[in-house]
Amino acid sequence: MIVLYEDKYKEAVIQLILHVQNVEEEQPDILDIKSNYLHTGGNFRVALNDKQEVVGCIGLQKKTNEIGILKKFFVYKHYRGKEFGIGKNLYASLLLFVQKHGFSKIILDTPSQATRSHNFYKKAGFKQVAKKDLTVQYDYPDRNSLLFELDLSSKQLHN
Repeated sequence: MIVLYEDKYKEAVIQLILHVQNVEEEQPDILDIKSNYLHTGGNFRVALNDKQEVVGCIGLQKKTNEIGILKKFFVYKHYRGKEFGIGKNLYASLLLFVQKHGFSKIILDTPSQATRSHNFYKKAGFKQVAKKDLTVQYDYPDRNSLLFELDLSSKQLHN
């Protein structure tokens, strides 16, 4: 089940993100998801298991009226894969949001060693870009990241 973020999921989302990233650096945007995602024109969704526990999340920060930054796309390892479809459903919910709100481009950064993520993004139509070629500049953790853009202006969104 994919649902819109509510404050009752705050601690579970923080635990998920920190678990998956396995880093100790502070991530201030997750401490106030409503202000950093929802109230600024973006979106944040969580995936729940049958016990209503958070097992995945995906966020979109609105950078401009047409450009969003995909952030915090995580699923616990034991909930990944086609048999669950959680990543696919989270991503589908993001695509519905960007289509409804007129975004034409999604940008993201991901650690260079996250090859499974790279494959997912490439299959979804994202193209790797150099930092100097980004449509807009934004801050992201410097962790030998790769940058990707998805041009939605000519892409039909199908789930």
